[in-house]
Amino acid sequence: MASLFDKTTINGMTLSNRLVRSATWEGMCEVDGRPTEKLTAWYRDLAEGDVGLIITGYTFVRPDGKQLPGKMGIHTDDFATEMQTLTKAVHDQHGKICIQLVHAGGQTDTVNAGRQPLAPSAVQVDQFPELPQEMSKDDITEIVAAFAEAARRAKEWGFDAIQLHGAHGYLINQFLSPLTNKRTDEYGGTIDKRCRFLMEVYKAVRQSVGNDFPVMIKLNGSDFIDGGLSIEDAVHAAKLLDTHAIDAIEVSGGTPASGDKSPVRAKIEKPEQEAYNLSLAQQVKKAVSCPVMVVGGFRSYEVSEQAIHVDGMDYVSMARPFIREPDLARRWSQGDTTEAKCISCNGCFSPGLKEGGIYCVIEAKEKEKNS
Repeated sequence: MASLFDKTTINGMTLSNRLVRSATWEGMCEVDGRPTEKLTAWYRDLAEGDVGLIITGYTFVRPDGKQLPGKMGIHTDDFATEMQTLTKAVHDQHGKICIQLVHAGGQTDTVNAGRQPLAPSAVQVDQFPELPQEMSKDDITEIVAAFAEAARRAKEWGFDAIQLHGAHGYLINQFLSPLTNKRTDEYGGTIDKRCRFLMEVYKAVRQSVGNDFPVMIKLNGSDFIDGGLSIEDAVHAAKLLDTHAIDAIEVSGGTPASGDKSPVRAKIEKPEQEAYNLSLAQQVKKAVSCPVMVVGGFRSYEVSEQAIHVDGMDYVSMARPFIREPDLARRWSQGDTTEAKCISCNGCFSPGLKEGGIYCVIEAKEKEKNS
């Protein structure tokens, strides 16, 4: 029977347990996206804490795909030294690190993107800060190529895997969603056509890194928004990826416009509020043969363990609990299985904007009080 602390392998990448640090935004990079020593230390701590797989913060493949300040970029060969230092720091602690590749598409603004944002269609929807410009065929070709080049760099710089960000309202998700994709050419309309951009990106990345290198995706099971991506279309996309040998699918849900069903829900106070994307992940799992990860509100050891050995998941992903406790995986593995200390207040993100890096503000207040 599968358990949370099994050793597993994804396309040659051996992981010490089934706990995954899901991607977030740390706000710890230079203005141009270059990683800092602070970010390297952040990932080193996660590796030292025995997280099975660390997925980096979402990393833009082109400057016009940048959404927030301090976001990491992989759009230039100039970052080689810092990136290699980062991956070495993780490997020195016997950890594994996967880089998440993203283009924000219409879910950014002119200030951060340096131009009018690009999107599948020029539509004004709640998740877009401003009206984006519809992508031309040349734009599509160039961004697909940017993903492939980013993947090449990632492999060369020592990352153990790549994850495409196909969730949370970013560009790949924008093509999948009928709400944000109103195109009438081969990239819009039916779900097969809405999957075209996703598959072009995936195939280009796969060709760039080869068949023996792990390539995964974070995929919305639902956008939880009227007119957005449905579970039926998500399963269709997952099956298509599985047919083309995707190595794992992490199932999430929601966009910034999804209200109380956003990707980072607050006030998770009891076990029944945890695992809020589990039912979506189970539907994807039934349709594919590749490993499935599930993210969304996991806070307790019991719920996480049940997701593996009862609910059929291959991996459990968390982001905010590891901000508070980078050593959470080690704590649980050593027998202290009390729930994560994270209270899901989302206060950790504010310092990313104001102070150049996220951290748990609750923990900081407790330390200040006790000092």
